[in-house]
Amino acid sequence: MATKLFLRPHSIPLITFPPKFLFPKNPKPLTISLFCFTTQTQTQIHYGPSLHQGIKPSSQSQNPQQQQQQQEQSDLMFDEQSFTRVFDLTALRVPVKDCFALESRLRGHLLNWPRIRNIARVPNDDVDPNLLPLLGSTIQQEDLFSLERRIHGKAEGDGDVLSPVLHRDKLAREFNARGFIKFRNLAKISRPKRKKKDVKEEERSEGNKGIGKNEIALVEVVEEEEEGEGDLKGLLGDEFKGTRRKWSGPTRLLLLDERYAARKAEELPEAIKVVLKEDTGQSTKSTFELVRCKLTLFYDYWQMDEILEALLPKGIIVPSAFETVGHIAHLNLREEHLPYKNLIAKVVLDKNKPKIQTVVNKIDAIHNDYRTMQLEVLAGNHSLVTTVVENGMRFHVDLATVYWNSRLATERQRLLNGFTYRDVVCDVFSGVGPIAISAARIVKRVYANDLNPIAVEYLERNCVFNKLEKKIKVFNMDGRRFIQAIFSSDKAKSITQVVMNLPNDAAEYLDAFRGIYTDRPKNEDFTFPMIHVYGFSKARDPDFDFHERIRIALSEVEVNVEMRRVRLVAPGKWMLCASFVLSESVAFADTTRLDM
Repeated sequence: MATKLFLRPHSIPLITFPPKFLFPKNPKPLTISLFCFTTQTQTQIHYGPSLHQGIKPSSQSQNPQQQQQQQEQSDLMFDEQSFTRVFDLTALRVPVKDCFALESRLRGHLLNWPRIRNIARVPNDDVDPNLLPLLGSTIQQEDLFSLERRIHGKAEGDGDVLSPVLHRDKLAREFNARGFIKFRNLAKISRPKRKKKDVKEEERSEGNKGIGKNEIALVEVVEEEEEGEGDLKGLLGDEFKGTRRKWSGPTRLLLLDERYAARKAEELPEAIKVVLKEDTGQSTKSTFELVRCKLTLFYDYWQMDEILEALLPKGIIVPSAFETVGHIAHLNLREEHLPYKNLIAKVVLDKNKPKIQTVVNKIDAIHNDYRTMQLEVLAGNHSLVTTVVENGMRFHVDLATVYWNSRLATERQRLLNGFTYRDVVCDVFSGVGPIAISAARIVKRVYANDLNPIAVEYLERNCVFNKLEKKIKVFNMDGRRFIQAIFSSDKAKSITQVVMNLPNDAAEYLDAFRGIYTDRPKNEDFTFPMIHVYGFSKARDPDFDFHERIRIALSEVEVNVEMRRVRLVAPGKWMLCASFVLSESVAFADTTRLDM
C-alpha cells in the first residue's frame, strides 16, 4: 500500500511515496520544500572565487626582482604575492562586432564573479593584420605595445620617436605669433605637472607586464595548438577546418562560467553549442573559437575580511567594522587582536585607500574631564588632524586633543530635525561643535560651551570656517557654572532647547537647574526649555535606571521624560537620550532647604 502526499501550490503534480520512505526505522531530519526534498546532510555550495580555491603560483615562475620584493614584504609583515590565485577558465573568442550581442545572449552562462568583467580584451590584437608584414617577421610583444601607443598618440615622453603626423599635431598645438617655438615657462603655467611614477610602481609594472596600478585581475590565453580544434571538430564535424590565430580584426574573450572550465565542446550547455553551430552556417570555417584561459586574481582583488580571515588564526573573530573620522580609521581591537594589531592595520589601510590614510587603535577608556582618547597609530601617517564632513558642514578635528564620535551622526541629525527657526539652543558640552554649528543653520541663536580649551579653539575655528560665527556665542567654562551663568542672565528668557551630550556625567549636572529662577518674580513671562540629556546604563532595565537618576538629580518626585535608546555601546551597555521640559517646580525650587 502506498501513501500519497498532496501538495498543490502552483499546480505541482501529486507525489507518491512508499510507507518505508515516510516511516523509516532510523529516521533522518527531512527538509520539505515546494519543489524538492533534501536532507540536512547536504553541503553548502560556495559561489565565486575564494582564497581556498584556485592555484597558488610557485616562486619559480617569478623573476628575481619579484622574489626579492616578496622577501622584503615577508620580513616586514606578510607577502602580498601569497594571495595571488590562478583560476582555469574557458572563454569564447569572438570578433568585437559580435561581442555585445553574444554577451546578452549567453549572459546566464558567463562568468559572474564580483568585480570581474566577463568580457576580456586580447592583448595586441587590435593591430591591423595588413600592417604586420611591414613590421617584420621578428616583431616582439613590446614592439606591438609601442606601436599601439603611437597609433593612439601616446608615444610622447616614453622614448619613442613621434610619427610625422603626431609631430605636426604637436607643433600645431604649440604655434603662436612668433612661430613654432617651445615656451617652457608658459607650459609650466598652463599645464599641471605630471605626477612622477613611483619607484615601486615602476618595479611592479616591469615585473608584471600588463598589470597597472589599480589592476586586480589579469586574463591570459593559454596557447593550445590542437586540443581546441579537436573539440570543435567533435562538435561541428570532421569538415571543420578551424581558424586558430587567423583573425581579421580585433577580438574579445567572453569568459564562461567556472563550471565549464574543464569541459570539452560536446559537454558545454546547449545554448553555447547553438551559437557555435550558427556561426559556421554553410561554411566550414568558424569565426568563434573556444580557448583556455588563466584568470589571475591579485591581492588588490580580495576584500578586507577575506584577507584577515586567511591571516588570523582560526577561532579569532575577524574585525570587520571601524569608525571613520576624516582620513582616520579608528579601531577598537579586542585583547585577542592585540598581537596582530599591526597586521590588521596594514590590511585596513590597504583595502580602504585613498580615503583612509591613518589607522589608530583606542588604548584605554576615556577617564579625563576633556573626553580625549588615548590612541595608538598603527599604520599610515601619524597626523591625527583631519576634516570631517557631516550634515553639509565641515569640521576640523584633532583626535589627539579633542573628542569626536562619527557613530552619533544619525542621532545628531535626529536631534536637529526637532529644532525650528524660532529656537535658541544652549549646548552645554559642545566639543568642536557638531551640534552647535549644524543647529546654527536652523535656529535663531546658539550658545556653545566646553571645558576643553583646545576644543573651544577648534569650535571657534569651525564657526568661522562654516561662516556661522555671527549666530554662535562660544564659552569656555565648567558645565554647571555655564548653566548657572547663562540662566541668570537676560538670555535665559529666550532659550528653548538645552543639549547635554556628555553620557558619562551629564545626569549629574541636572541639579544646576534646580532653583534656577528663584531670584526672579513668578509673574514674569518665562520660557521653560526642553532639555535633552544623554547617559549610559548597564542595568537590566536601562530606561527605568536612567529615569531614576534624572529624578534624583532634580530632586523631583515625578518627571515626565521621553526616553529613547540611541545605540548599544557594548554588550549590556546602552546609550540613552532623555527629553523633558524643565518643570516650574524645579525651576523655582527653594534650594536653601536642601542646604540646611
